[in-house]
Amino acid sequence: MSFLLDTNAFLWFIMGSTRLSLKARTIIENPHNEIILSIASIWEMAIKYSIGRLVIDMPFEELIPGQTELNGI
Repeated sequence: MSFLLDTNAFLWFIMGSTRLSLKARTIIENPHNEIILSIASIWEMAIKYSIGRLVIDMPFEELIPGQTELNGI
């Protein structure tokens, strides 16, 4: 089955946040599911990062390719 992650779900998942429900985490981690991240979410994160409202532990240009590859998104 295919699932489209919104921006918060993606960020909560990669950051291991407890704000993401166990059900959502289970769906994302299931290798039989296709997990999709919208270009609109990437755009939203880029804007928030550029204005300082998104703080991450790595350069933004490494975040998306690194995490999508690592997590099969």
